[in-house]
Amino acid sequence: MPKVNKSARGKHRWIGFQLDAEDYSRHRCEVFFSKIFTNISWRLFDFKNIEGVYNGILKIPLDSYIDAKVIINNQDETTTITSSGKIKLVRERMNLK
Repeated sequence: MPKVNKSARGKHRWIGFQLDAEDYSRHRCEVFFSKIFTNISWRLFDFKNIEGVYNGILKIPLDSYIDAKVIINNQDETTTITSSGKIKLVRERMNLK
């Protein structure tokens, strides 16, 4: 089966976020985002605890990017740190290599 070309895959943005909660697992983080993103497709890529703070990266479709940032920042325990069209840049900015 041939590969889908890049333009057919759709554009997306990577959002780096910080989660201010104690003892969060990756599964619990996924449950949290599934509750707040009811109409937005997303995927959790990186999720790490660095010095007691949970940092992660979400993949969001470009057309939902602004709404997703607003939803994340309206939650008490999450804030967005950085975003980009390339995951490599978000990882570098958040030291998630």
